[in-house]
Amino acid sequence: MTAIPPSPLNIPMSFLPPFLMNPALVVLAYLIGSVPFAVVVSRLYGLQDPRSYGSGNPGATNVLRSGNKSAAVLTLLGDAAKGWFAVWLVAKLGASVPVVAVAALAVFLGHLYPVFLKFKGGKGVATALGVMIAIEPLMAIAAMATWLIIAVFFRYSSLAAIVCAIFAPFFYVFGGNLAWTAYPPLTIVLVIIALFLLYRHRANISRLLAGTEPRLGSKKKTR
Repeated sequence: MTAIPPSPLNIPMSFLPPFLMNPALVVLAYLIGSVPFAVVVSRLYGLQDPRSYGSGNPGATNVLRSGNKSAAVLTLLGDAAKGWFAVWLVAKLGASVPVVAVAALAVFLGHLYPVFLKFKGGKGVATALGVMIAIEPLMAIAAMATWLIIAVFFRYSSLAAIVCAIFAPFFYVFGGNLAWTAYPPLTIVLVIIALFLLYRHRANISRLLAGTEPRLGSKKKTR
């Protein structure tokens, strides 16, 4: 069974006409995705802005290069939580599956192109994971296991993310009608997310092929 809740909360939403409700929910999901936890957490810890060192990416992996593991973990949790929360909230408010699917893509794109950081965001791995958890927890567990296996054995976060991105849509489709219900709009969104993840990791792919990609836990380099 899908993790998307079938019934809405008892929240009055009549202040918006029906034809505006679905776009409003999608915009809300995008704004939630735009919250830059890497920057927020780094400031709370008094750390250097993650956009100023390492890969320059405002994400958990780059925050880890600061040497502060707890800040990196909080960034990871925050980015994943916003992906889960946006999808959960839109579904709880009674949106249809197609609208939930668009909102799932919107929160992911909010992280990649956040309005609060002049549309220059992270690569979206943790937020994509949060979206997966909201769509189907068992599928997300399979994706996390894939990421962990690759990360542990090869110590490349980017390689783990790339493999995970490729496998996630297949997990969702193959698990459909066996362990959960697979909805076509959500399948399409998972494929789109996977393509975006591959695109955002194109520089990492080049460095992996060249043997210059930094491994997990490597020291930060100021730019």
